[in-house]
Amino acid sequence: MSLPRRSFLALAGLALAGCVAGEWEGGRIRLATGSAGGPYEQLGDRFAAELRRVGFDVGVLKTAASVENLAMLSDGRADAAFALADSADHAVRVRRQPVAALARMYMNYVHLVVRAGSAVMAPRDLAGRSVSLGAEGSGTAVTAERVLRAAGLTGTRPVKLGLDESIKALHDGRVDAFFWSGGVPTPALAVLDDVRLLALDTMVPILRRAHGPLYEHAAFPAGVYGSAEPVATVGTPSYLVCRRDLDVELARELTATLFASRDRLQAPDAPGGRLDRRYAIGTGAVPLHPGAARYYRSVYG
Repeated sequence: MSLPRRSFLALAGLALAGCVAGEWEGGRIRLATGSAGGPYEQLGDRFAAELRRVGFDVGVLKTAASVENLAMLSDGRADAAFALADSADHAVRVRRQPVAALARMYMNYVHLVVRAGSAVMAPRDLAGRSVSLGAEGSGTAVTAERVLRAAGLTGTRPVKLGLDESIKALHDGRVDAFFWSGGVPTPALAVLDDVRLLALDTMVPILRRAHGPLYEHAAFPAGVYGSAEPVATVGTPSYLVCRRDLDVELARELTATLFASRDRLQAPDAPGGRLDRRYAIGTGAVPLHPGAARYYRSVYG
């Protein structure tokens, strides 16, 4: 039986109340985003501009995304960041990293991309083949490794390349497939006319049994990336996360600015892309920061 939203938010605020150090004293906010051309970089640049608009001093840190971002929060090199839900969940539950959530933002779709004329028709056909899992330190790589395990594949030849490198490697024949996790459509993929997506819907129940409800059924609409029919896949959310000891009032103001500027942020066109507050509080094992909980309580009354 689920808790009423008000009770949930109250518990979320109490869960971290003793962890707030209140160290922020008007200094520079360090926002870790993602790799060049990726959705986290684009969304991060827009969010930083909105924060500057209301008077914050913001430094944007370009990174490999989720895993690196979470490490930077943990060791104090960043104050806020974007991360995939499965990477954040692992950071909190397994690695015990001091990370909290400000908002669940939008759904990422797992893309498993092959050449249009490839003989690979399903994940099982990747046995013995070279596959790019995503950049080192990225959330895509974490998700990709889990998908391959869920498919029972142990004989692939994995490499770790970013999106642009993966596209080039696929065209050059250096990899047979690559993973990407992002909004739909991802611009770098939407301009390609010789690729195809593999369906991953059978992986969802396996992933959920192994890792919990971080993974959801999702589908690429017909017409996206040239497909005549919808393609079922795995979805996992993106979070805006922060240091667990971030100043409570600063965390509240970051969350308030996020929602005040949501029409200008142009989050990916996916569930949660409009930054719905009810969607935003569902951050699973990653606890809401007390400042974020304070903002949501003020909205719900």
